[in-house]
Amino acid sequence: MTTFLQQLFNALALGGVYALVALGLTLVYGVMRVPNFAHGGLYMLGAYLTYAALNGLGVGYVPALLLAALAVALLAALLERLIFFPLRNAPHVHPMIAALGVLFFLEAGVQLVWGPDFKQITEPVQGIVNLGGVTLTWQRLLVIAASLVVMLGLNFFLKRTLTGATIEAMAQNREGARLVGVNTARVGMLTFAISGALAAVAAALIAPINAVAPSMGEVMNLKVFAIIILGGMGSVPGAIVGALLLAFAEVFGGYYINLDFADVIGFALLVLVLAVRPQGLFRRAV
Repeated sequence: MTTFLQQLFNALALGGVYALVALGLTLVYGVMRVPNFAHGGLYMLGAYLTYAALNGLGVGYVPALLLAALAVALLAALLERLIFFPLRNAPHVHPMIAALGVLFFLEAGVQLVWGPDFKQITEPVQGIVNLGGVTLTWQRLLVIAASLVVMLGLNFFLKRTLTGATIEAMAQNREGARLVGVNTARVGMLTFAISGALAAVAAALIAPINAVAPSMGEVMNLKVFAIIILGGMGSVPGAIVGALLLAFAEVFGGYYINLDFADVIGFALLVLVLAVRPQGLFRRAV
């Protein structure tokens, strides 16, 4: 039972990170109908900017996380304005190719500045905690708590604020929102900024546990696209449920079957679910 609870907490921490990244991608797709393949690059950049703030500026972990989130949010908004907005009426393949170009550009830029070697961020709160015989690091507890707080904050923003309501309105009917006076250009830019901030926060939370590397964005891209397809393209509840399902499949499958096949088990789950429900678990609803 202790081992099961140990893996449960590990899965919750991993699922929280997956959910934050997937939520950002879901928002962008729901509002803009753009499969943003550059999203993994923003996630990767968030980890490196956190590392740079900690080691270059000498600030604490929380300020470094916030600075990275702000910087990536501004970059994401700039990318929307300079790259994706001009391509809004182009064939769907054009923004997809542009997004891949941004991903490779970010990877090359990171390697130019920080080199190709792995970087390690020290855990802000070191040590372990014992919960009823289950041993956990403080960082994993921080990841679970912070992910939950951010998701609740995002839900409050979308459901309880006027700006969040405009994002939901645009996701449901872009042309209808424009006709009633919603500034669709501004909402699109804001949505990209939120997605970038979510990716950066997720990266900063997991960076002390996993090594920071230029390729981490490509790996995360594959997983979050699997998550949003599993949950239903553009569905916020689907992104959260899909993230948890993938995390649980990877953690428990890796532990009880074979760690080398953890990723394979997760994607096998995706295939099985889509074989039964090709539209995903949930309908699109931001």
